[in-house]
Amino acid sequence: MNMPQIAIISSSVRKGRNSHRVALYFKHYLEENKLAAVEMLDLNEYHFPLFDERLRYQMNPSEAALDFAGKVKHADGVIIVTPEYNGGYPASLKNVVDLLYDEWHHKPVAVATVSDGSLGGSQVIISLQYTLWKIQAWTVPARFAVPLVKETFDENGNPADRAAIDKRAANFIKELFRCIEAKKREGDTI
Repeated sequence: MNMPQIAIISSSVRKGRNSHRVALYFKHYLEENKLAAVEMLDLNEYHFPLFDERLRYQMNPSEAALDFAGKVKHADGVIIVTPEYNGGYPASLKNVVDLLYDEWHHKPVAVATVSDGSLGGSQVIISLQYTLWKIQAWTVPARFAVPLVKETFDENGNPADRAAIDKRAANFIKELFRCIEAKKREGDTI
């Protein structure tokens, strides 16, 4: 059996961002356990401008936009790691979600939410879930909420309580893989 191809979108581009810690954790977790081939899509490294049109309508799309779109399209599933900013998700994430359309169609997408506070980004999921639903992405029912992120993960993505975090991650990833397998069985009829 081939390993699934997973794209991890690290959505924050702020200085001192903390959600990237969780994106790094998932990359390490999937690779160390040999569960998937992982492609990190760090929006901080792309330096995208504010897009004024969907990719498919752009006359001269940038190589970076084409690269990003290709990686999302060819992934079997996507993990979005997003902080909560004032109850919503960052503009950098909205920018790339709206850039693509066909690439999201029936794509299994799992969402990890992050906050410095005790709620773990619980408010961001509603707006992001709605946007993903509108573009016909297949959002995975499991969610990975990380409260008090600076206490839970260090800058390199190492969890303070590895056993507890790994247990939660295993359930989260299991749901993502279940959706990927269901999509493969059903083809594009889902």
